Amino acid sequence: MFEIPCLLADQRGVSFFSTAEYPKNKRGGMLLSEQIAVINFRFRESEAGYTTDWHLAGDPTLIIIQKGTLRIWLQNGSFKDFGAGSQFIAADNLSEGVIFDPTKHGHKAEVIGSETLFAIHIKLVNFYLPS
Repeated sequence: MFEIPCLLADQRGVSFFSTAEYPKNKRGGMLLSEQIAVINFRFRESEAGYTTDWHLAGDPTLIIIQKGTLRIWLQNGSFKDFGAGSQFIAADNLSEGVIFDPTKHGHKAEVIGSETLFAIHIKLVNFYLPS
């Protein structure tokens, strides 16, 4: 299985870390997942010290870190660091009818260390958490 860290939200809109597992299929000497539809991708650059306010991912996004380290904070004070070569899916969002409250919902991100962050953001179509 390909294991990809994920940032999700529960029914109350509280963000948490999880893992998505995608089956590996052997094809011509390679191990590949099934195709995953995407909307678009963007290149990202953020200077050392960059930080955000509390927010949600909105559209599910696969983020691949090329250089630097991105720290993702949760409301409960826990965090994960993602450095060069790592990836994660940011897919925390609110259930219908829940109004965003920056004291309860979402995550913060910051570039830690002295390196500029370079990353690729790939917007996913119809993300679901595979079992």
